[in-house]
Amino acid sequence: MSRTNKITSGARIPDPAVDRLKSTYRRMVNTVKRSPAKAIGTARTRVRVTDGTTCEVSEGEWKLTLDLPERWGGNDRGANPGVHGRAALGSCIAMAYQRWAAENDLPIDSLEVEIEADYDAHGELGLSDVTPAYTEVRYIVAVESDAPEEEVRRVFELAEKHCPYLVVWSQPMNMRRDLRINPDRT
Repeated sequence: MSRTNKITSGARIPDPAVDRLKSTYRRMVNTVKRSPAKAIGTARTRVRVTDGTTCEVSEGEWKLTLDLPERWGGNDRGANPGVHGRAALGSCIAMAYQRWAAENDLPIDSLEVEIEADYDAHGELGLSDVTPAYTEVRYIVAVESDAPEEEVRRVFELAEKHCPYLVVWSQPMNMRRDLRINPDRT
């Protein structure tokens, strides 16, 4: 009987996809072991305001439109940055679980990650000194697996240690602004 994995969309991931994930991961690990510099880089995403709050986002061949809803003064032409941020966190966690499950031969029949983020808009609106950030973020994981519970927990804890956006959201990091006023004028 063939082992399959299912993701939240309901589409089943057949063994070849799990095997591809596992072999790709191992190939990447071996490459970085041989050439550590290959693990270091800079990601560049360009955000261009096109109309009010509508932003065209591009990175490589990928293009997205982000905006604010009309009730916040936007054009409602795309999901707001909060949706994309929460989506980045939830999908990164889900992908980490899938990758580490494949590496550890942990069968997953279904997997869903839900992100809940509490906020207080007073700070964003300039109505108080409340920090314009989430006050708490929770991720709720629903998984179906035939593996013993302790094995699922072990693999998921391992995955979380290596999940980039879980770390980004959990720890402070250095931020630096490089402001270029009238960069194209001579």
